[in-house]
Amino acid sequence: MQQFLLLASVHFLALLSPGPDFFLVARSALVSGWRTASGACVGIAVGNAVFIAAAFAGLAVLRADSAWFITVQLAGCGFLLYMGLLFLRHAGRHGMPAPPGSAPMQPRPPRCPWCQAAAQGLLSALLNPKNALFYASLAALLPDAGTAVKLFYAGWMFSVVLLWDLLVAAMIGHPVVLRRFTRALPWLERITGVLLIGLAVSIPMSLGWAWATAAGH
Repeated sequence: MQQFLLLASVHFLALLSPGPDFFLVARSALVSGWRTASGACVGIAVGNAVFIAAAFAGLAVLRADSAWFITVQLAGCGFLLYMGLLFLRHAGRHGMPAPPGSAPMQPRPPRCPWCQAAAQGLLSALLNPKNALFYASLAALLPDAGTAVKLFYAGWMFSVVLLWDLLVAAMIGHPVVLRRFTRALPWLERITGVLLIGLAVSIPMSLGWAWATAAGH
């Protein structure tokens, strides 16, 4: 029980910290309502599930010094930079083009906004540079856990991620909230864009510092 409470608490506290996934859900809910934003929630939960499965399977690619892990971090930085620029460019507009590979850019609104939001959520989770390291760290807390225990924890974390994001989408996408934030939305998008770009720039800097420190030793 103590192990479960520790892992669940650490995982939930991490969810409370706003990151790219939170901003994506919030923006989708403000622009398109909670029903469309629920697609982003599902995509984010599935992306997290991929890292949870890899971490609990003990895959070596999640080591911080592995080439795959570094590649994911750099790709994630590119995605964050791309999303930040989109937030700045489309601030105050209703709609934002899907990330590369998720749906072709069209002048007309997408036929399935929910699917586009789900694709954006999936990419956001998979290319979030912090997700792989976070779940690898959580898996390290369970060195002797059996398969059944790991499956329970994996199901728990997937459910918490999904339910928390759905709650955020429902609260922000409420008509009362939408009416109050309509005028502030462009500024919120600009601030979010700046934060995402700052995060994209800071991660390669931290990687460079880590490599320089390792080389010095």
